[in-house]
Amino acid sequence: MAKVLEDQKKWTAKHRFARISPRKARLVIDLIRGRKCDEALTQLKFNPRRSARMVEGVLKSAMVNADEKEADMRRLFVTEARIDGGPYYRRWRPKDRGRAHPIAKRTSHIIVVVAEK
Repeated sequence: MAKVLEDQKKWTAKHRFARISPRKARLVIDLIRGRKCDEALTQLKFNPRRSARMVEGVLKSAMVNADEKEADMRRLFVTEARIDGGPYYRRWRPKDRGRAHPIAKRTSHIIVVVAEK
């Protein structure tokens, strides 16, 4: 028996080269995956982490993209939310006796996809 796949409309928003490490941002993005957009925004609004502001902006952008294509805003939910590691900046920290230790300033790519249920 063949499965009939329902064709869903999806809208995407990205924030590339965000100046936060992927490990820290993934703690926040895991909270909204699979939730309705209204619930996800509420969850992010009351989260004290710095990455919550970044993810909130990307989620709002995806919702606006859906609204421009005349989607039903009450039926939107987060289908995909992921953090990919971006390039990192190499910096050097001076240490004792003329030595230097490397520091990696990490960046992230934040991707949020919303769809109608």
